[in-house]
Amino acid sequence: MATERILIVDDEETLCEVLKLNLENEGYDVDIAFSAEEALTLNLRSYSLILLDIMMGEISGVKMAKMLKADVTTADIPIIFCTARDTEDDMIMGLNIGADDYIVKPYTIRNVIARVKSVLRRTAGYKGQNVQAEKPHILEVEGLKLNMEFKRCTVDGVEVKLARKEFELLAYLILHRGKILSREQILSKIWSDEVVVLDRTIDVNITRVRSKIGAYGSYIVTRSGFGYGFRD
Repeated sequence: MATERILIVDDEETLCEVLKLNLENEGYDVDIAFSAEEALTLNLRSYSLILLDIMMGEISGVKMAKMLKADVTTADIPIIFCTARDTEDDMIMGLNIGADDYIVKPYTIRNVIARVKSVLRRTAGYKGQNVQAEKPHILEVEGLKLNMEFKRCTVDGVEVKLARKEFELLAYLILHRGKILSREQILSKIWSDEVVVLDRTIDVNITRVRSKIGAYGSYIVTRSGFGYGFRD
């Protein structure tokens, strides 16, 4: 099995070197970029995960993350934000963009390694489900289609860019069409217990998915006190 590659994007050189050393000790192949500009010159598709600082130069971590999520060739790369900004609004903003986790500085190396392993494990597990023979490669509801192999969503033939969590959430709802899924079920499937998950996380992602899939957004139903579902 190929070694998983991690890219650290942060302008604190000493911190980057410490992270690189410890992650390499865990068996990962690690590269460093000291700015978003430098990172964007690399073959980002070759990385299994990106550790991304928010506060950088002209291109912030937020702007870089938006660029990655807007490009279908890099939208699936997991992102963990590492930042000194620790307000709830900052965390929600990071999750809205499609980040897989959010680590607040100062942090311990053990914490970072645990989060990295959690995100990579969850990502590998999700991808593994897609290749099982019983799993459909295409989820289709009238003009709404999800290609599970290429992680591509189209609405009436027009591609819609969904962040990783948005895509996984929509796919999970469609796969359980006609059922109401509790918040606990959704969180345990789409977000692991080790990840920072706010009470509003599901609501925010549901709202974004509804707006992106147009008329088909009405298929996602809310049952107050119970959860969410995708109607027949």
